[in-house]
Amino acid sequence: MSEYYIASCVFTSQFPELSKKIQDYVRERFGYEIVRCCVSRYKIREFEEKMPEGSLRECWRGLPDSGQFKEKDHVYSLCHNCNNIIEEMHPGVQVYSLWELLDSDEQFPLPDFCGKRMILQDCWRAKDRKGEQDAVRSLLGKMHVEIIEPEENRDRTQFCGASLYRAQPPRNLKLAPKHYVCEAVGKFVPHTPEEQRKIMENYCRKFGTERVVCYCHYCLEGLKMGGVDAVHLAQILF
Repeated sequence: MSEYYIASCVFTSQFPELSKKIQDYVRERFGYEIVRCCVSRYKIREFEEKMPEGSLRECWRGLPDSGQFKEKDHVYSLCHNCNNIIEEMHPGVQVYSLWELLDSDEQFPLPDFCGKRMILQDCWRAKDRKGEQDAVRSLLGKMHVEIIEPEENRDRTQFCGASLYRAQPPRNLKLAPKHYVCEAVGKFVPHTPEEQRKIMENYCRKFGTERVVCYCHYCLEGLKMGGVDAVHLAQILF
């Protein structure tokens, strides 16, 4: 049995230093193999060029593009696309979120937010992942965050930022049809950038001035587009 951590091309391009911190922690604490993506040869040069020049780009270049995932392997990631694709392409592989790994880690140095209130935004791409949802709430509780739960939470959420209002990558339809075809009826309908912004602004009005925490890079993009004070869970953990 092998154990992998998928660093995520998209998350790493958005948060290169943060992603490196997470990779280093998972490697040093657990000894897992770190790979870039859930599939081989996916936009190799494009994502390398998105990385800052210097050590961060060189470290990213040094990672395997993907893994040789086999039955009974354990795969961890903070990318819901990666987890959904692995789950459908490799049915015997055990798929977990990074949050489940950190929630089980008694040595992880959690910050203390001393009762700060935060609205928790769940993600449509992970709406059926109760273990992940529970781990997110457990970590926030351990950090002494007062969680505010929206009415459409957990498996009721239909939110994944503006990503659901533009065409999705063709590979998702092919590699994970259960998630991105069968369960995505009415989603991924292209809208103009202006239409996407207005949809996000309308959605985010209900949050007022409260800080919103999410655990998906697409959700974060949409929340920021909507004008709220939003933060990714990884940002407050590390």
